[in-house]
Amino acid sequence: MMETLRGKRMLYVGDSLNRGQFVSMVCLLHRLIPENAKSMETFGSLTVFTAKDYNATIEFYWAPFLLESNSDDAVVHRIFDRVVRKGSINKHGKAWKGADIVVFNTYLWWMTGLEFKILQGSFEDEVKDIVMVSTEDAYRMGMRIMLRWVKKNMDPKKTRVFFSSMSPTHQKSIDWGGEPNKNCYNETKIIEDPNYWGSDSRKSIMRVIGEVFRKSKVPITFLNITQLSSYRKDAHTSIYKKQWNPLTAEQLANPVSYADCVHWCLPGLQDTWNELLFAKLFYP
Repeated sequence: MMETLRGKRMLYVGDSLNRGQFVSMVCLLHRLIPENAKSMETFGSLTVFTAKDYNATIEFYWAPFLLESNSDDAVVHRIFDRVVRKGSINKHGKAWKGADIVVFNTYLWWMTGLEFKILQGSFEDEVKDIVMVSTEDAYRMGMRIMLRWVKKNMDPKKTRVFFSSMSPTHQKSIDWGGEPNKNCYNETKIIEDPNYWGSDSRKSIMRVIGEVFRKSKVPITFLNITQLSSYRKDAHTSIYKKQWNPLTAEQLANPVSYADCVHWCLPGLQDTWNELLFAKLFYP
């Protein structure tokens, strides 16, 4: 992998799940590189790992919707009322140009309900023109704009572009026959049923992805991590993660209430996503 990356720029673009995959890749590779020949720096939305002897970078760019949104601040983005600006991929896209390998993802941030707010116009407008559309239509718009951007800005002879499917969550233990009102907390075994599909993974969104990608002529490799990850109810960070706010007495008394069943432990499942990416990179 390091030889493949020699003289190249590899870029993960998306939300914190893609950040997890970026961290996984850095962790898999950095032990091969001496301390004085590597660095990790953050510039706003962009985090850059540099392997100096290889003249290579592995980078992560925070853009949870890919398009411009009111959640674009890399640190302060816990916004409940999410709004995405239509057709606004260039705000972030200018930072992606020139990458040799790009891995996009976007899913979870769109899942606020059955409808989603789309801004027509600008965030600077005093009176904002916001329309409500179905989540599927909003997501379809995002996918089409991403593919159009790739077609316009990426040379398929020089750049490999990937898109990761949705990362499943395990918020409801009744999905796998567990007790009601429980989640991934204290789960230590995988789900054995090969046909298992959790209620948190919207099939309608997978259909949108299938439909948009089928119609597109853009050379982009689909990284389907959804089904293989859905078995791993045991692999989430659960209560073992950085807490941004001190936990209350009620929370401490009931760990299920603050267990993170969205993100994944490292080392762990996301290393497998990168092995899949590695295989697709070498054997397209």
